Amino acid sequence: MNSLTVRMARWSARHPWRAIVGWLVFVVLCLGAGGAVGTNSATTADYRVGEAGRAEALAAEAHLERRAAEQVLISSRSGGALDQDAARAAAEDLTDRMRRLQDVAGVADPSLSKDRRTLMVEVALKGEERDAKDKVDTLQAQTAAVQKGHPGLLLEETGSPSVSKGVDQQRSDDLALSEAITLPVTLLTLLVVFGSVTMAGVPLLLALSSIAAAIGLAMVVSHVSPDAGVGTNVILMIGLAVGVDYTLFHLKREREERARSGGRLSSEALVELAAATSGRAVVVSGMAVVASTATLYLASDVIFSSLATGTIVVVLVAVASSLTALPALLVKLGQRAERRARRQAERGKPVRRAPGERGGGRVWDALLRPAARHPLATLCVSLLALLSLVVPLAGLKITEMSRDTHSREIPAMRVYDRLNEAFPERRVTHQVVVRADAARAGEVVGALRKVAGRAQADPLFTGASRLRTSADDRTSTLELKVPYLGNSEEAHDSLDRLRDDFLPATVGRIGGAEYGVSGDVARYADYPAHQNGKLPLVLGALLLVTFAMTVYAFRSVVLGLLGVVLNLLSAAAALGLLVLVFQGTWAEGLLDFDSTGSIGSRVPLFLLVILFGLSMDYQVFVVSRIREAALAGVPTRQAVLDGIRSSASVVTSAAVVMTTVFASFVFLHIIEMKQIGFVLAAAVLIDAFVVRVMILPAAMLLLGEASWWPSRAVRRALGARGDRAPSRAVADVR
Repeated sequence: MNSLTVRMARWSARHPWRAIVGWLVFVVLCLGAGGAVGTNSATTADYRVGEAGRAEALAAEAHLERRAAEQVLISSRSGGALDQDAARAAAEDLTDRMRRLQDVAGVADPSLSKDRRTLMVEVALKGEERDAKDKVDTLQAQTAAVQKGHPGLLLEETGSPSVSKGVDQQRSDDLALSEAITLPVTLLTLLVVFGSVTMAGVPLLLALSSIAAAIGLAMVVSHVSPDAGVGTNVILMIGLAVGVDYTLFHLKREREERARSGGRLSSEALVELAAATSGRAVVVSGMAVVASTATLYLASDVIFSSLATGTIVVVLVAVASSLTALPALLVKLGQRAERRARRQAERGKPVRRAPGERGGGRVWDALLRPAARHPLATLCVSLLALLSLVVPLAGLKITEMSRDTHSREIPAMRVYDRLNEAFPERRVTHQVVVRADAARAGEVVGALRKVAGRAQADPLFTGASRLRTSADDRTSTLELKVPYLGNSEEAHDSLDRLRDDFLPATVGRIGGAEYGVSGDVARYADYPAHQNGKLPLVLGALLLVTFAMTVYAFRSVVLGLLGVVLNLLSAAAALGLLVLVFQGTWAEGLLDFDSTGSIGSRVPLFLLVILFGLSMDYQVFVVSRIREAALAGVPTRQAVLDGIRSSASVVTSAAVVMTTVFASFVFLHIIEMKQIGFVLAAAVLIDAFVVRVMILPAAMLLLGEASWWPSRAVRRALGARGDRAPSRAVADVR
């Protein structure tokens, strides 16, 4: 009762208003600090990986990088034949307007489609590729002005910047929808658990305040680790899940202690008891999530680093709220309940027992009965069920989700489709970058011309090319066009043809030359390869961290190994289910998506890391209750069943809340976010209702006292207390 967790809870309980006000001040300061320094967003250079990244860096150093561009399509408003003279006049007006904008680097001559029904004007932008979306509004304003002046024509704008802007807006709208779904369902779940609006509001309010503080802190931290634009998303998703869970664990234990004491203990003493048990479990769980998530930094990827930073910040803040503000709130609510009870007693009315204080029930007795009576059979059947879900994982196909996978509800994407139809020869551009000594500039140019000649004779390319050389003659680039969509097999074949055939036979023979191929297709190919190369390192570190945290929490190597195996099984089953649903087409109408026949390259690694961390919530909370009983001298069999039964309701409630949060992301339009939400929701359900209710108790019952090896604490406790008669919980299960 003298641990740091208890001491913090004790201070908050004795000074509740100071703790509450202090927490609110902390939240405000975090938001203020974040607003003052702003967000340091990742730059284009931060996203570079693999050969494509190296080639882009070479081109950027020589000022030969491809610029972000917008394309304006001019067609007949009626859909019929294009009035060439009117279209040329509109293009000239548009060109004059665009060239006067300070963000515009240049405007290309108008291009007429082969069917002569569409005229295109391409506008190149200055500055960073990642910043181009912030400049779209001024360009779209000029396009709209020209449209007004030529009402008989239809002017539509698309391009990477306008698509990125549309995706950002869609993501913002989706998150608002996700919150509109999640918050009411979470509140309803908590109302069922506690039967009180006040008690249900405590976890939700603390979670929301933790999210607010974390958003502010993440802005500050972004100046150390740049934000890739996904930080807020992950803070909202993880923050609500763990924030409610941590408060729920603590709050339920305080109510159990209150019911057990029968009014003999003060609210302050009850809070200290809860802090000594569930409070410690929350801290250990939080540190496990932080340690597991930190392994994402080993992926050497700005998006994963941003996801890790957001998760770590919000989890630490959620843990802090459960140690400071929560004990103070519980004391104030407890004192109010005590005053109400005294008034009822003075009036001679019976004191009503608050709902939600009893642990377990007949439903959980029934669920635990198979593991209690037939642990080996239960273990085997459960394992076979999960392994059947793992089978589809053999067909896992991982790809980088390209621009072609974005929702067509974005206006710029619909124009993008029309652009590809009208100008198929412009669908994909490969950029070959070569750097060598200036004295070899002639050799480099000659070699690149040979590459262009080979491409001209190859049906995978259009034959169109553009050759440029830097002012210092050290770097040259060759742009080649491909008439296929970026996510097509032909586009990837053209990249392989360049890298494996054309370049080694030409540029590769120039001594000392550095070369590579960049472009959208090269990025989409190199990113999964980069992640696959990092996966063994991240997974190895993740397994080691999970094992170490479990051993630290329970002083048991056996439980550490069991935890690692169960987490791997949960993750593999969830991934198999994801493959079954999203790589096929049968669930498209049900979940409102268009299958790409693949899984996003970030999904598996993100699932592994986040699930390993979140699974520790249930692992720590459930096994802590079991170990607590065992240390009190309760036989292992009885401790397992009592511990799981007593924690069943809170684990169920936590799982429902977490599943609701994750499942709400299935309603988003971005396919990768849909997949992340689905697989995390599935993983939590599998972990909470199969692993923790069926497999864990069955395994621990079969292992018996060996579960605690090499710790001697349980054996000493059993030796000191001797065998005890079965408790009511075991009798019910039997």
